[in-house]
Amino acid sequence: MKRLLFLALLGAAGAFVFRAMCFEGIYLASESMEPQFPKDMHIMVNKLALLYKKPMRGDVVMFDSPIDPKKGLVKRVVAVEGDTVEIRDKKVYLNGKMIDEPYVQFLNPDTIFNGDNMAPLTIPSETVFVMGDNRDVSGDSRDWRSPSGEPVPFLPLANIKGFVQTKN
Repeated sequence: MKRLLFLALLGAAGAFVFRAMCFEGIYLASESMEPQFPKDMHIMVNKLALLYKKPMRGDVVMFDSPIDPKKGLVKRVVAVEGDTVEIRDKKVYLNGKMIDEPYVQFLNPDTIFNGDNMAPLTIPSETVFVMGDNRDVSGDSRDWRSPSGEPVPFLPLANIKGFVQTKN
């Protein structure tokens, strides 16, 4: 009986370590990454990849919100350190050139919301700029604010927990 209990505890501990450090399955709680990742979709997050790879433009990442660290989010990396990002009438310009984003969805393409126009920002070291694919409903780098109301447009790399497997 002791041996069985020991093996059960060992298995539970192994599963906990695997989930905490290697791979984790999560359900998406919002529409911010539609259409590619619909609300309530179950996705796998690869945490091991962070050991040998920094997030790059186009990667979809899971992270702790820079506004509410208890809240986990999933967004796409649009710009990395050293890049300059600007948004004009919902179109993203990276280092002065408009980028093609075939995965992006606008529910209200003719309505300009806060964050649909943004002056150029240069991404500091050890941070990225992230946006949801469903831009009209996504809370992301464009509109994050500190409790005092200051913009918080940059996501520290330390907040990123893993990479989401994409269909592309």
